[in-house]
Amino acid sequence: MAGGLAALLDDIATLAKLAAASVDDVSAAAGRASAKAAGVVIDDTAVTPRYVAGAAANRELPMIWRIARGSLRNKLLFILPAILLLSQFLPWLLTPILMVGGTYLAFEGAEKLWEAVSGKQHDKPAVPAPEQGPEAETRMVSSAIRTDFILSAEIMVIALNEVADEELVARAIILVVVALAITAVVYGIVALIVKMDDVGVRLAATRHGLVAGFGRGLVNAMPKVLAVLSTVGIAAMLWVGGHILLVGVDELGWHGLYDVVHHLEEAVHGVAGVGGFLAWLVNTLASALIGVVVGAVVVLVMHQVHKRRHPHPDGDADAAPATH
Repeated sequence: MAGGLAALLDDIATLAKLAAASVDDVSAAAGRASAKAAGVVIDDTAVTPRYVAGAAANRELPMIWRIARGSLRNKLLFILPAILLLSQFLPWLLTPILMVGGTYLAFEGAEKLWEAVSGKQHDKPAVPAPEQGPEAETRMVSSAIRTDFILSAEIMVIALNEVADEELVARAIILVVVALAITAVVYGIVALIVKMDDVGVRLAATRHGLVAGFGRGLVNAMPKVLAVLSTVGIAAMLWVGGHILLVGVDELGWHGLYDVVHHLEEAVHGVAGVGGFLAWLVNTLASALIGVVVGAVVVLVMHQVHKRRHPHPDGDADAAPATH
């Protein structure tokens, strides 16, 4: 009896060690997958603050929380099951689907770029954001969640590619860990960014000397920081969208465009000290240019379709479609 109990305890200890090793393996794989998606995480962090810019201070965190919940729902309920099934049964469909998302991102970025250049803020409401009410807030949150869907899809596909050799169950667990971790990091940072001005007001009102001065500096700096982040967000949509398309056409067998970019990267990679950075810069600029070109074509098509469906009474040729 004692021998049987000892053998059972040994088996339990062995199973526990195997379980611990599996947890370690999952953690390591999730870490690798998250690191691979770091570039898109930065883009997601830059894009999101522009959706709460101008909102009433007491609505910023609730809006971010709603967007974060929507992001997690995107990843866990829609993207994760879809990409797991596709990777198991129709892996060739992942690239075309991702390219559709890249085209949407390029369109969003190009439209914002056109508005900035032309000075026509078609989706900018006449009423200040804090006075628009819950309907406007819901529209902004929905728009943020739609954009997040594309970025989240790329994050999850990149993560999936990193762990493609794992078993299906292990893949699913790793991607759940990645989804939870990345959502927490992105929207935690976004919350810190948009509430920094409130922190500055509190420091300026309750402290003295250098600390109060630092608080006033935060208050003065945050509008500029948010404006810069909004610009970075537009650039990020063009960059990420263009990069998805650049890699996608190569994976579909049309290698010419990717080969040109790759040769340009190789031409600068040997520069002492900065070769790696220059190669990254070449790829980034090429991706952004592709995003601008493709996005501009889609914007032009969408504007023409909108004009045909909704003729403007004064014949304004630049009337833009309501896309948000």
